[in-house]
Amino acid sequence: MDRKTILALAAMAMGVFVIANDITAMNVAVPAIEKDFDTGVTTIQWVVNAYSLAFGVLIVTGGRLADLFGRKEAFFLGAGIFGFFSLLGGLAQSEAWLIATRAAMGVGGALMWPAVLGMTFALLPEDKAGLAGGLILGVAGIGNAVGPMLGGALTEFVSWRAILFFNIPIALIAIICVYFLIQQPKAESADRKIDYGGIATVTLGLVILMVALDQVVDYGWGDPRIIGAIVASLLLLAAFVRIERGSGDHALVPDDVFGNPGFRAACLAILLVSSTFFGSLFYLPQYMQQEFGYSAFESGLGLLPFMAVFAATSFIAGPLYNRLGGKLIVTVGAGCLALGPILIAWGITAGGALSSVVPGMAVLGVGIGLFYSAATTIAVTSVDDSRSSLAGGIIYMFQIAGGSVGLALTTTVFASQPGLISGLHAAFRFDGALAIAGFLVTIFFVGGRLGRARNSASA
Repeated sequence: MDRKTILALAAMAMGVFVIANDITAMNVAVPAIEKDFDTGVTTIQWVVNAYSLAFGVLIVTGGRLADLFGRKEAFFLGAGIFGFFSLLGGLAQSEAWLIATRAAMGVGGALMWPAVLGMTFALLPEDKAGLAGGLILGVAGIGNAVGPMLGGALTEFVSWRAILFFNIPIALIAIICVYFLIQQPKAESADRKIDYGGIATVTLGLVILMVALDQVVDYGWGDPRIIGAIVASLLLLAAFVRIERGSGDHALVPDDVFGNPGFRAACLAILLVSSTFFGSLFYLPQYMQQEFGYSAFESGLGLLPFMAVFAATSFIAGPLYNRLGGKLIVTVGAGCLALGPILIAWGITAGGALSSVVPGMAVLGVGIGLFYSAATTIAVTSVDDSRSSLAGGIIYMFQIAGGSVGLALTTTVFASQPGLISGLHAAFRFDGALAIAGFLVTIFFVGGRLGRARNSASA
């Protein structure tokens, strides 16, 4: 690759880093924000939830708009929104002000992420598609891993506001680099009609679903409010499917994308395994803090065997994908995702050592690094190049949806047990069962047949 391409990839990496870092960095700052604004955790949790909710719900729309109106333009708009509202969030004088700015930052992230994914795949030749997927997921892994440590350090030694101010220079540098280094044509189609009905139904349906899942811990699955919200969400999503079928090429998700069997299989596999990723990020720190008395910053460091392996494996996954083929890599990754939580459950014991769960964390990190980069590459390259940003947005939406639904179910399983250790055992075994289902979907439907992939790799 020439120098300009390398610099352009670095710009893409900065965009991914700032989004991924922000997902995890604010978690450790919640107690300090709660103290500053003299409010309760049930309110302040929306500092984290508002960002994730807006990001997860609007990412499909962001991908479609990037494909229709230009990926650079979508990136500039998203990065501008992200940086501007990071500034406003850092200056917030009330919890409502802060939560509103975090939701707006999620909108910016939803425009940036699919645009970055589309530009990265378009920047590299087809025979280096695996490298593109590995780069995006590798940098995302670094951002997720650094987030708790960076957020903890800034909160402890400067202020929680510094976490938000940190985003501004990175967003500005990324905008400047993309402006000068990325030269990609806009879509040639002059017909850029927007599917407002599809956007409205899928957005409202996902918002209601994710809010309901967030409140399950407080109200329980049998609460009429939770049941009503889930029913309303399903009705809206069913209406979305009907609208899409009648919208033709103008649909938010055109038939040639979700009608693609390989793409659908990748989405289903990601939906099933994502509970393992989200559950581990949530319950491993709980184990460290409650069993060993770790602080939030120390539990962030305790996740390094998991997150560092995830990040490193994501970078290795790109060259391996190009050398051995996507089928083998995605299958091995799915297998590690199924094995990891089972090893973690086996290693968790009352009065035990944290080192007992490190092997499971490492296996899980390998699985996530291999699976997500390979599955993303398989899914994005299975559709037309003009749909790559949309495809990337849908893939990430399924990851967030699978993680959110899975975490809500896992929490129910955890809460049904009499103590911390038995609850953790049940939670990780449940996630392992879901990941085994994802592994089976991967073997039989994602990326072709495994035997054919082995023969191709041998050749």
